Order: sequence, then C-alpha cells, then structure tokens
Amino acid sequence: MNALQGARAVVGAPAVPEVRAAAVRLEVRGLGHRYGMRTGLEPIDFEAESPGAVAVTGPNGSGKSTLLRILAGLLRPSRGASRLLLDGREVPAAGRRARVGFAAPSLAFYDELTAVENLEFVAAARGLDRPRARAEEALAGVGLAARAADPVAAYSSGMRQRLRLAFARLHRPPVLLLDEPGAHLDDEGRTTLERIVTDHGRDGLVVIATNDEREWRLAGRRIELRGRSLGRPA
Repeated sequence: MNALQGARAVVGAPAVPEVRAAAVRLEVRGLGHRYGMRTGLEPIDFEAESPGAVAVTGPNGSGKSTLLRILAGLLRPSRGASRLLLDGREVPAAGRRARVGFAAPSLAFYDELTAVENLEFVAAARGLDRPRARAEEALAGVGLAARAADPVAAYSSGMRQRLRLAFARLHRPPVLLLDEPGAHLDDEGRTTLERIVTDHGRDGLVVIATNDEREWRLAGRRIELRGRSLGRPA
C-alpha cells in the first residue's frame, strides 16, 4: 500500500478537524476475517480505552496485521464489528481514517520524492493547515529532521520505518495503530519508538501488533491471538 494512494482521493477535501485529548474507546465484538477459504482472523472480542497502550500478540498468521487493518478502516471484516468512540460519540466508518494513525511494514512512499515532500503532500491532501510545517514537525519527532530533504530512495530500512511512524502521527490522531513498529530500528530508533508510545499513551490510545517482547512490554495490556497460524484452511 502506497502512503499517497489514499491521500490522492481526498485532495481538495475540506480541512479535517483535529481531535486532541479526546476520550477514546474501542469496542470489538465477534470480529473475524477470511481470505477466501483461509482464516485470516478468528473471531475476537475485546475493549480498550484511553489513556494507555495495548499490545496484540500471537503466532505468525494469527491475524495481528489483519486486525489492525480492520481497525484502521482499510479492510472490511467478514464477520463481527468494531466501534471507535471519541468522547462517547461513534466515529462513522468513513471518518475513521481521519482519527486513526496507521503504520505498517507495507506502507510505502515515493522514492523519487524527499521525505518532507512525501509528508507535505499527504498533509495537504488531508486538508491539514500548514502542510509543510506539519511534515517537518512529524519528521523532527522521529529524528529525521536532518535528512528531511533527502530522497526516500536514499533511506535505509530503519529510516523508512521512522518515516512510517512520522506518517502515522502527521495528523495528530487520538488513536495510533502500529504494526511491527520496531522493525529495522536501531537502539536510537527504539528509544524514539518508546517515547512515541509513552507520550501518545498519556492521552490517547496506542495499539501495537508485535511478537517482540521489547515492544509489547511498552503496553499496559496484552491481547494474545490464538487463532490458526499462517492462515490454514478453516
């Protein structure tokens, strides 16, 4: 998934109102998904509230990434439902992407553009004010300020992962969904990740999908998926 594909669809859209320090509640009921004949996520129920962080763990193929894609509004579940409430009011499916920040290994950028150009385009497409300043702020927050003008093609795997984190935080969402957020990060990058989770978890809600103990220990609560690993036939 390219980071700019969804952004292009909303170019010229009205400015998106920011939600800050809103009380977040996530409700998941019987949520499950199938990819054809294979089970991608066996039905699961849970609730999560802000402030804080929740970790989702489980065997490879048990549905961690699938769950986060559903919560982000990028994938429609085969069964069940999830509800996102801010200050007690449900966010409709069409508005969920404006309230959720999502970072995943599949998130890609345009290599020929610089990091700040990639994020500036997304900020403008989202209708955010001062898109250039927003992009620079997001990059500084992940330690990429000095490399903001470099083309993404010159970025290492760890720098691309930092850029994904910057993308997720660009619109200052109340909910952060982080899929394997520590992938390719060095010690400094992991310190940055820890700070992001801690800072965001003070007011908002963070959901981390990971099997890395260094990452799930950042969360105050752990949800373990025990479904069929590697999507075996149901």
